[in-house]
Amino acid sequence: MKALYYNGTGMEYRTDAPVPVPGEGESLIRIRLANICSTDREILKGYRPDFRGIMGHEFVGEVVRSDGRPDLTGRLVVGELNKGCGTCIYCRTGREKHCLSRRVIGMSADGCFAEYMCLADHLIHPVPEGLAPEEAVYTEPLAAAVEILKQVHIDPSLNAAVIGDGRLAFMITQVLAQTGIGLTVIGRHPDKLRMFAPYAETRLEEDYYPLRDFTAEESFEYVVDASGSEAGIHLALAIVRRMGTIILKSTYAGKASVDLSVIPVREITLVGSRCGPFEPALRMLKEGKVQFPPVELYPLEDYARAFASRAFKAGFVMED
Repeated sequence: MKALYYNGTGMEYRTDAPVPVPGEGESLIRIRLANICSTDREILKGYRPDFRGIMGHEFVGEVVRSDGRPDLTGRLVVGELNKGCGTCIYCRTGREKHCLSRRVIGMSADGCFAEYMCLADHLIHPVPEGLAPEEAVYTEPLAAAVEILKQVHIDPSLNAAVIGDGRLAFMITQVLAQTGIGLTVIGRHPDKLRMFAPYAETRLEEDYYPLRDFTAEESFEYVVDASGSEAGIHLALAIVRRMGTIILKSTYAGKASVDLSVIPVREITLVGSRCGPFEPALRMLKEGKVQFPPVELYPLEDYARAFASRAFKAGFVMED
């Protein structure tokens, strides 16, 4: 089958990858659409140095074989990333995505940049009737945005800032806007920030530099760092209120140098936030509560153009 394989230093387009065979409790999925995530780009920079395999984790596909869940056969589905061992304390207490021996599709196990993929049945979610594949493919990153509402009680009478003007920041902004909170998006690109205008006030990141002690009125009760760079956490620490909350969404190859003394002195709550719940994300998409631009689609063999695309979202379409 066709697949994009990460060899430790870069991607290879292959036509001889074996079609995977589902194990017990797994389904075989024929991939229809697969999106490129910022994490995929970070893998190419060394974010997962030990990974060798098929990349990708955002997808819509059709189940073609499911011995344990025959009701899934023929269904259009999306799927979660993390398969745990099923027996450790994390798996037994609803924290499978933190299992120390978990397998993560596209990062430590073969992913969806291929014609077929196997996935554990309990990680598979049917796409609701009437939701187009081109919209459903946004489920995984939207779920990551919804995760914030699971982790943090947002008081809509206060205010919040989102740092970043990329894809994840756009999803987070739409999710937070539904709470009614006063919202400001801080980004680097005026052209990108125009997309955020219906949901939030917008500011250029340069307006906050050089960093200083901001007044309470200039600061924010909640700050989400979705910048994807080290600069984001420094700005977040500068603009968050005393006893406020920072939600850290950025993942990138490299280490950040941060003055941690600010966190206890100002009693700041720092929340790491990653993958999220699929069912609320699917409902939001189905009910039209969030809107995203169409994905710019390429065949797998055009992976270089896809990864170089400046579109809001680029991905792959599998040929019939």
